[in-house]
Amino acid sequence: MTDTPHTPANRGWIVTFAGLGINLALGILYAWSLVKGVIEKEFGWQGTQPNDPYAVCCLVFAGAMILAGRFQDKFGPRITATIGGVLVGIGFYVASLSTNYWNWIIGFGVLAGTGIGFGYSSATPPALKWFPPAKTGLIAGLVVAGFGLAPVYLAPLTDYLLKTGTPSEGVLHAMRVYSVLLTVIVIGLAQFLVNPPAGFSATKSSGATPAAGATPGEIVRQPRFWVLWLIYLIGSGAGLMVISSVSKMARNSMGSLAFVAVAVLAVGNAGGRVLAGTLSDKIGRRWTLCLVLTVQAALMFAAIPITGSKDKLPVLVVTLAALIGANYGANLSLFPSLTKELWGLKSFGMNYGMLFTAWGVGGFVLPKVQQILFNASKDAAGEGNYASSFMLAGGLLIAGTALTFLIKPSQKAA
Repeated sequence: MTDTPHTPANRGWIVTFAGLGINLALGILYAWSLVKGVIEKEFGWQGTQPNDPYAVCCLVFAGAMILAGRFQDKFGPRITATIGGVLVGIGFYVASLSTNYWNWIIGFGVLAGTGIGFGYSSATPPALKWFPPAKTGLIAGLVVAGFGLAPVYLAPLTDYLLKTGTPSEGVLHAMRVYSVLLTVIVIGLAQFLVNPPAGFSATKSSGATPAAGATPGEIVRQPRFWVLWLIYLIGSGAGLMVISSVSKMARNSMGSLAFVAVAVLAVGNAGGRVLAGTLSDKIGRRWTLCLVLTVQAALMFAAIPITGSKDKLPVLVVTLAALIGANYGANLSLFPSLTKELWGLKSFGMNYGMLFTAWGVGGFVLPKVQQILFNASKDAAGEGNYASSFMLAGGLLIAGTALTFLIKPSQKAA
């Protein structure tokens, strides 16, 4: 029988692509890599301050996911995502008012971070509810792919906006433009996010039996929650460490074309989410996660000679960025899929929000540690390197790979 526009299959795809579009807008977080260089040179901030708004945004984003997840479970994704669009727009506008450090901490860090958390938490849960377990990885990968793909349009657009006036004026102008765009796009697409009607079941066409719905209070008492939390921190933190500085890393070998490396990393980031999600539907979440972490560790060690060479080949830098982006992105589809598989959909929003705090801690800690290690590595000429940062990340990823063997699957009902 051919689907009509009102059948569950078509409605599910509408929700999925609306979520993808919202994440495509909220991926504005990754624009930080493009403005960080201007902020370091022009804003007069000291020490690790140029990385602080990004780090605070990651931390607040993750913390807001708990509240937003609860809000989404109770009031639905449409209202939650609408609130997110409003907060992100206000946050970017506040940041655009001046180069003052605290303006950016409050605007980009706190307000935008909270808004991103509300919007992001609303995109995946409703989409997953429309599809059977056999498609969990694919659907999760598609929805979150938007977030990773965002720099493909952000890189050239931000590069264009930064040319308005002085470098400082260009950054503030870009923030104002994004304030308007984000508000309109996120609120508009939020209206398409709906949960299935009461009594709807997506498991009829699948032989899989969903895990029983576990509450947040129940999952935090399970050791596997904390094992997953630690693995998530490592996998996401290592990737965010590179993403936050990839433009600066590429500038030495690619000059004004450094934004190309950012865009290519984004393509890898988005592609990795869909590929890992689909692969995990075939071979299982744990084995896919183990593979992702192992490859990411190898890439971190390979990055040491590539980024440390004075005669860096642009093709190597771009290839490295794409592969690291793909493996980082894989985490963002695997962990929501694991959350659904292990603890069900009943409290999915808040359960995943609690697990997602690991992403925030990783995004706050490791980029900050990288900034400290980079400053410590500077020579007499003021040139630093990323060797110690990549060694640390590689070691942590190897530890994360070992931890995957402690994850025990849920007992399936007969």
